[in-house]
Order: sequence, then C-alpha cells, then structure tokens
Amino acid sequence: MMKNTLLTSPNRRMRKAYWVAFKVAFSYLRLYWAKRLLGQHYYDKRIDALHHKNAAYVKNAIWQLQGLFIKIGQILSILSNFLPQAFQEPLESLQDQIPPRPYADVEARIVQAFGKKPSEIFASFEREALAAASIGQAHRASLDDGTEVVVKVQHANIEAVAQVDLKIIKRLQGIISWWFDIKGMEHLYTQIKEMIEAELDFRTEASAMQLIAENLSDETLFSIPEVHLAFSTERVMTTTWCLGVKINQVKQLEEWKIDMEDLVRRLLGIYCKMVFKDGFYHADPHPGNILVQEDGTIVLLDFGAVARLQVSMREGISELIETAVKNDSDGMIEACRKMGFIAPGREAEQMAEQMIEALRTFIQQEVKLEGLNFKEIEVDPFNNSLFDLIKNVGISSITSTVQVPKEFVLLNRMATLLLGICSSLAPQLNPLDVVKPYVQNFVLGDKGNIVSFVTRILRETVTDVLGLPGEMQRFLRQARRGNLDITSIDTRQGAQLIYHGIRQLTFSLLAITMAFASYFSWQKNEFRVAQILGGVSLFFLVALWKALREGAKLRYLQK
Repeated sequence: MMKNTLLTSPNRRMRKAYWVAFKVAFSYLRLYWAKRLLGQHYYDKRIDALHHKNAAYVKNAIWQLQGLFIKIGQILSILSNFLPQAFQEPLESLQDQIPPRPYADVEARIVQAFGKKPSEIFASFEREALAAASIGQAHRASLDDGTEVVVKVQHANIEAVAQVDLKIIKRLQGIISWWFDIKGMEHLYTQIKEMIEAELDFRTEASAMQLIAENLSDETLFSIPEVHLAFSTERVMTTTWCLGVKINQVKQLEEWKIDMEDLVRRLLGIYCKMVFKDGFYHADPHPGNILVQEDGTIVLLDFGAVARLQVSMREGISELIETAVKNDSDGMIEACRKMGFIAPGREAEQMAEQMIEALRTFIQQEVKLEGLNFKEIEVDPFNNSLFDLIKNVGISSITSTVQVPKEFVLLNRMATLLLGICSSLAPQLNPLDVVKPYVQNFVLGDKGNIVSFVTRILRETVTDVLGLPGEMQRFLRQARRGNLDITSIDTRQGAQLIYHGIRQLTFSLLAITMAFASYFSWQKNEFRVAQILGGVSLFFLVALWKALREGAKLRYLQK
C-alpha cells in the first residue's frame, strides 16, 4: 500500500485543503455570476449537476485527506436541512466506509504505547481491521485467559495531523469571517477544538464508558463493553468483544422477531435517562455505534464523543420557560446568557433584546394559524420581523451576539441521529410520547408538577401586578446595570398599565381553570362537558391574547 503523503506532509495537506475549498466556492460563485447575466432559467438547469459534481469532489478529497476532515464530513452528513440533497449520500458513506490504515502502522502504535508487539501482549490479534474511524481503528483480539476483546488503536501521527487540520480550519474560518464580515466565528472554532482534543485521549473515553455503565447498571437488556485498563493507554483502548448487528440492519432484526417499537422506546428511554437524569451522555448514536443482540439487548459502543448537560443549562431552560410565560424580556436574556447562548458585553445584550422583541412580534402578529392546526401554519419567509431584523442589523451583528455552546451542538447532533433511527425502525411511533415525561421532570425539577409550577408563576405574577409593576422591575434592572434612561411617566398611563396587567392575570386564571376543569371532565368520561369547558377556555385564551397585544401597544407608546 502506497504511503499517503497528505498524512505526513503538513504543507501538502494545507495546499490540498485550501485548493478544494477554493475550487468548490469558485464553482458556485461562477454560476451565480452567470445567473445574473443569463437569467434564473440558466441557473436552475445547472445547479443540481453542480451539486452532484461538488459532492463527489468533496468526498474524494476527504478520502485523501482523512484525519479530522472525515469527522467534519460526518457532521455535515447529518445536517439534512443545511446541505443540498446531492451531498447527503456521498457524505453519509463516511459514517461506515472509512478505509483502514496499514497493519504496520497499527503495530508501530502499539509498540509505542506498550513497548511490545501485539503478539507479545495478546494471545491473538487479527491483522485485518474490524472498522475504521477518523481518529483510529479497531482490531479483534483475545487475552491469555481466553477473553475476546476489541483493541481500538489511534492512527499513527494523528496528533500532528489533528493540529494541522485545526490550523487549516481556523484559517478557513478567518477567511470566511473576513470575506462576509461575520463576527463571532472564533467561538465556533474554539468549540470544535475542545471536542477534538477530548476525543484524542482514550483515557477520557475509558472513564466515560465506566461512568455511564455504572449510571445505567439497572437497565435491562442493555450493555456497555467492559474496559480492560491493563491493556489500555492514552492511544490504545481494549474492551470486551460484544456480539450483535448494527441497529439499522432491519432484515436481521426482523428475522430475530425483534419488536421494533419496543426497541426504539428502550433506546430513547436510555438516552433520556443519560441526558435528563444523569446529565452525562453518549453523544454519537449513529447506527455503527449501536448493536442489537438476538435477545433484543442494546449494546452501546464508541464513547469518544460524550457530553455533560451542565447545571447552568438545566437551570437556564427552566428559567427561560418561566420568563417567557411571564413575558419578561430581561429575564429571557439572563436565562439565555446563563445557558451560554449570548456573548458577553452590553452590545450583545442590546442586540439580544431586539431579537427577542422581533421573535415576540413574529409569533404574536405574523404567524397565521388557521383552525388551531399546527400543520396549517402560514408564514411569509421574506416579509416578517425576523427577516427584517437580519436585513437591518446584518448577519455579522447576530453572529457576534449569539454563540452556540458545544454542549448544545452535541445534544442537537445526538437528537438528530436518534430521530433518524426512530423514523427508520418505528415510523409510527411519536418519540415525544417517550421523551415528554423526562423533559417535564427535567424542566420542573424540584418545582413539583405542572399544576404547582403554573400556580407559582401566577402567584408571582399577582405580586408583580399588585405590588411592583413590571415596568418598575425593568426600571430597577436597568438601574443596576447602569443603563437607566429617566423620563416622566403619566400617572394615568401607569394606572392603565396596572389595569391591563390585572386583565391579563384574570384571563390567564380563567383560561387555566377552565382547561383543568375540561381535563378532569374528560378523565371522568364526561366528554360533552369537557368540550364545552374547553371551548370556554379557548375563549379566555383569545381574550388574553388581545389583552396582551393592547398592553404591548400601551408600553410601546410610553417609550
């Protein structure tokens, strides 16, 4: 096998990566210029062919570059709403068809880690790889006591390759930021760098496997391979061999008479427990990392990508929902900041206020919902407050305001992969039926059930309206931040604010009361009564919506 010079020569690697990026970008730019000269029809006839051509070109370039670019291709392959359809199939093949490195490289890496050859450490060691990934590859082996194991070995020189690739990614990010005048992209690079460096240490992966296995020890029909620490180092990891087929091998699962819906429910339950209860989860559930055994046991593999749901994220989600219910913009901003979605600084905070206000206007006034059927939502994508905001302030200002924590990136990727498995194995199952109880408990925490949660919000709202109006709270918050803008307020307008607040509270109480009464009637099989009460609740919701709009207009006139 010929030596891949792109893996050993940093300069050749950089030139190749930059040339690929330039060639793809220029091909689209050239077609865009042609469209302006020759018209939309010319563009439409050629864009699909260009997508397919570039997809094949990018895939071949990734095969040659390997290293971190394979992982980037894998991440792009799951962004089905971001890439053209032509890119999906070529990039999806990167999940399971990565070429293995020569055995000589594997042997050299093991010698470097243990000071001995594989034949001196293991009773047997298969030269042909079981599977290969962007960072390493796996070989089947056995220990002296007869235990069948899998030895995961990092690719030779992967540390140096990773550093070169990170440098390339950073420079490309800098070029894109400069060309399109986009701020804040360095945050994205920092997040990628942290994730990659964590995956390069197999000791971290071993610890994650042991911790998650302990957290899920009570789960039935579920298994995580045991780590053999005596045969593991920073660059080599040995785990027990587990039988099974990939979870997407539907034909074999059907032959084993596996209940697909039960399988998906158990898989979702396992992930919900990891995410919402333990706060520490396996973040890469693509089909190659999930095995199913003949008795239905689920086996989870490859813990290179794991993540924690931080306490700040847990508290921030709960606070965001609470402040959104109370229509508290400042509280929503603080909750988003706590979760890490808003960059530091007053400028970012002011931008966030505009975005939240635009979102509120968008939902209240510009989303047309006919017949209370969410499938019939109508939105004009290019004529609404959100689109106007982006046009007015520019994508640069938004990217310098909003930052996405890597914890959210991994959580989103995990959810996307799980939903893909669910839709292919049990399309009739609604995943929310499984996830909902875990989310409710996660959001409410020690706040009790949903009834007590809503009651507490209403009680606090009563205090706000009768004791300290919302505008006064905003006054105090701005004073604390040093952003106080003092203007005279007409006492009559202040009375009107209190009046509208009381109206909103009254309609809220009546709507919720009628909704609960309808629910309890339905539980008692009094369906006719439940329908009437539901209609009354809907009436008060409409009245509340109108009161909120009137109050918003009044506050706007006072500014």
